[in-house]
Amino acid sequence: MEYVRLTKDNIESEHICCAISNNKDPQVASKKAWLTERFDDGLEFIKADARGKCFIEYLPAEAAWVPIEADGYYYINCFWVSGKLKGQGYSSDLLDACIKEAREQEKKGLVILSSDKKRPFLADPKYLSYKGFLVADQAAPYFELRYLPLKEGVEVPQFKENIKNPQITQRGYVLYYSSQCPFTAKYVPLLEQIAIEQQIPFQAVKFQRAEQAQNGPTPFSTFSLFYNGTFVTHEILSPAKYLKIIQG
Repeated sequence: MEYVRLTKDNIESEHICCAISNNKDPQVASKKAWLTERFDDGLEFIKADARGKCFIEYLPAEAAWVPIEADGYYYINCFWVSGKLKGQGYSSDLLDACIKEAREQEKKGLVILSSDKKRPFLADPKYLSYKGFLVADQAAPYFELRYLPLKEGVEVPQFKENIKNPQITQRGYVLYYSSQCPFTAKYVPLLEQIAIEQQIPFQAVKFQRAEQAQNGPTPFSTFSLFYNGTFVTHEILSPAKYLKIIQG
């Protein structure tokens, strides 16, 4: 298998490996625009030269859109191998490429957002443990910050203290999200429409800059739904799943 590293020069012609392939799809356009802006922050996106979900996306933790303290680390935004490409060693290839670059850049290690058990849109804790990642910190209700140290005696990354127990003051449904995941471009407007139809209070807050996400109220800035101040879910919801939540 050959691998491709995305750049500003080739991103328009390359498939970005999620579940959508058409550049005219607003989800693809949103994600590619977000990636293009992040290249100047040091973001790297390496993917298999194949139509499928087989890629790793990472950047210096100082520029990551997450509320963590992890200076000197690489933060892995997304690491996804699935479908027919799973179980063939591609995950190891991609992770090894990230580790190699981290060593070349004299990084302290790698850090990634995970959970207490396998959950959608979060790195699989079982796989991370197998690869040597350790639990660095935890945040309610189930988030784990995992890290792979590449040097001895390095500082352990941690969540910012204010998001250890994610809460907000606003009433009703409040959704915090970003364009880091292409699916938000499709599903956030659908959820907004449902809220109008159901006549329920709903506010969507989009993180436009890294600093906003880094100071946000949730470990998962890509998509986090709150209700009456309490965290509900990080899972990017379909209309059917959202209706199930609001109808109790």
